[in-house]
Amino acid sequence: MTRLTFLIVVLGMLVASGAKAASGSYPLKEANVDLGDEASLYRGAQTFMDSCSTCHSASMMRFGRIGKDLGLSDEQLAELMPTETTKPGDTIESHMPAGYAKNTFGIVPPDLTLVARVQGADWLYTYLTTFYADPDAPWGVNNAAFPGVGMPHVLAAEQGLLQPVYETHGEGENTRQELVDLKAPERPGTMSQEAFERKMHDLTAFMVYMAEPAALLRMHYGPYVLVFLFIFSVLMYLVKKEYWRDIKH
Repeated sequence: MTRLTFLIVVLGMLVASGAKAASGSYPLKEANVDLGDEASLYRGAQTFMDSCSTCHSASMMRFGRIGKDLGLSDEQLAELMPTETTKPGDTIESHMPAGYAKNTFGIVPPDLTLVARVQGADWLYTYLTTFYADPDAPWGVNNAAFPGVGMPHVLAAEQGLLQPVYETHGEGENTRQELVDLKAPERPGTMSQEAFERKMHDLTAFMVYMAEPAALLRMHYGPYVLVFLFIFSVLMYLVKKEYWRDIKH
């Protein structure tokens, strides 16, 4: 039984590793999200509302839930809500009409509530930080984590536009270029690279929280549950000793 369990664990690790490698040839960055950092989550929520909700919705996330989970004051929550008529019970909706979005992008930009749960924090953080110049792309940009991405780099003014580094493989008709690295923008953005990556880290953290808000509750109650289980185990052990003390084998 022990060998079978070990084999299952090893196979699971190999499958997970293969799935990560199959997500793209460009290496993923580590997001290192800390859901216990409420200040980071709040900064990420501000970035989401300022930069993402223009085109994207998060229709399963209510403002009131964000305020409660992150311990926000009424003033902080009001800063997140897009209009004075928005209520805490409202969900995050795109500011862009669906018809206009479809005419502009060809599709309606997807809802982002669960994207971090589907793609993973590392993929999302890599995606947010690896837009690069590609004059052949419709919007003049491409993305290392999502080749052929169909959206513009809305934060290009802050990050600048990274420049791609390619390696050429094959010969003749089989020649192809592979993206191997990204270098600094020719025109720097308004933020340093470190500051921009911190901002995207906060945004990634908020989107990870948004994909599974119950994770915060598990983190809060987890230590209490472990303490309860420890005390319960000790008590059951003592009961067992008392029960079997006078029983002769």
